[in-house]
Amino acid sequence: MEKLINDFSFGLFIWQTIIFVGLILLLKKFAWKPILDAVNEREEGIKNALLSADNARKEMQNLQADNQRILQEARIERDALLKDAREMKDKMVADAKNEAQAQGQKMIEQAKAAIQNEKNAAMAELKLQVSTLSLEIAEKLLKDELSNKEAQVKLVEKMLGDAKLN
Repeated sequence: MEKLINDFSFGLFIWQTIIFVGLILLLKKFAWKPILDAVNEREEGIKNALLSADNARKEMQNLQADNQRILQEARIERDALLKDAREMKDKMVADAKNEAQAQGQKMIEQAKAAIQNEKNAAMAELKLQVSTLSLEIAEKLLKDELSNKEAQVKLVEKMLGDAKLN
């Protein structure tokens, strides 16, 4: 122990302390701060990516809900159109029957043939109208749905582009 005390050099101790403090300051300025900054930036990037993904998921759910609502409205409209067509058909048939009964017994056979012809014509016209309306509904529904899917794809691609990680 006495040898250690005798070998101790105060000047060497001061130089070693200065070098050690300098090394600590250099590491703090050039190593620890950039490392901590990079870690913090990475953490912030991950948080932003998670928020973007969550927002994209919520937007997709909203778009799907809108699509379901649009489909439901189209179904309701189609059912209403079909109901109106049925009522129109029933009315036309009832009118034709009432007219035939009014003409009397003498013209019953002629009236039955006329009713049958009118019924066939009404059915053909009704089928044509229903098919035309169904095609228009389907066209509108497909246009809306396809444009929404396009918008969905573009939105998802944009969100994924914004959320790229290093």
